[in-house]
Amino acid sequence: MTDKPTFVYRDGMNADKEYVQWLSDIKNRYRNSQVKAAIKVNTELLEFYWSIGRDLVAMKAEERWGSGIVKQFALDMREAFPQSKGFSDTNVKYMKRWYLFYSERIAKGQQLVDRIGHHLGGQTGENSQQNAALTNNSEKSQRLVDQLDMPIAFGQIPWGQHIDIVSRCKSLEEALFYVRQVVDNRWSRTELNTQIDSNLFIRQGSAVSNFECTLPAPQSKLAQEILKDPYNISFLGRKEFQDERELEDLLEHNITRFLLELGQGFAYVGRQMELQMPGGQTYFPDLVFYHIHLKCYVVVELKVVPFKPEFAGKINFYVSAADELLKRDDDNPSIGLIICRSADKTTVEWSFRGIDRPLGVASYQLEEVVTRTIAELELQRRTKQLERNCDSAEQRKGEKE
Repeated sequence: MTDKPTFVYRDGMNADKEYVQWLSDIKNRYRNSQVKAAIKVNTELLEFYWSIGRDLVAMKAEERWGSGIVKQFALDMREAFPQSKGFSDTNVKYMKRWYLFYSERIAKGQQLVDRIGHHLGGQTGENSQQNAALTNNSEKSQRLVDQLDMPIAFGQIPWGQHIDIVSRCKSLEEALFYVRQVVDNRWSRTELNTQIDSNLFIRQGSAVSNFECTLPAPQSKLAQEILKDPYNISFLGRKEFQDERELEDLLEHNITRFLLELGQGFAYVGRQMELQMPGGQTYFPDLVFYHIHLKCYVVVELKVVPFKPEFAGKINFYVSAADELLKRDDDNPSIGLIICRSADKTTVEWSFRGIDRPLGVASYQLEEVVTRTIAELELQRRTKQLERNCDSAEQRKGEKE
């Protein structure tokens, strides 16, 4: 390294396309090795945390050594390893809580490994055969709870995300859903909490569709899973829209945010793509996407009013056009999606009868709804707190009497 500007001479070298491609490949391999190294370090740390939580549960530490065991253990570990930052009282409590969240559900007869395999594509850890044999037998279930190994997929998620998942999720299915989303989409902690706030677990796959009747089984299930209801477009900062064009303009100007809300696999193709017919008529579908995993085009129509039966005919026409003009031989059938202000399920289902194109309908969620929901939750929290205060006051009064 020199301390002044200098030219670097590449004497005797001809940097052709093959070299550029090879260099690019080496760079990608190096980046991948860095990612794998980071995952390995993270996995080792998490397996250690998991083992601490497992020990505290299996040994029934509080019953054996008293309620102050976690605090004392954390203090002893900090004294032994003063440079380490993971042994605060709170963090050790989270280790136990993390392990307990999953192990408790086995004790109640829920089979963790089977559910993890469903949600994470079979990444269940080396002890999958052992855990797959779980039964409702209480003695055997408790024994396996005390010996449960950390699923391999958990190692791909930072510790902070694990804390948020077990702290905010109520069921095993919900927790594993967000585990899978973090692994697949590489969500940051902020993005994870944003999606939990938006109730993605409930919204995902909730749109009304005719996919079961119009698509083969594997594709129909995946297509249903990629749709949400409602779509959270509160990032637009509006409470109402004057017309579809205003909504369309705002979504195009915020296309990156909209793609994040649509979910992984959506690629933006175009807006108002002019469709000219032989008779001279011209039509303009609102938005067109291509879904990488489904290998198909997705035509989206936007409506700022509740769903009407006549909307089905128009989206069916656009999907037919996409199949005829955009779809390639190796693509799957195109899908139509109507995103509107609201939708009555029966009206949608009746409107789709007799249509052989895969269509779906979902609503959108505005800032007003999000704000109202947060206000309602805050009111519920304050009401419950007031009730607890009243109960405590009555209890104290009864004790005095």
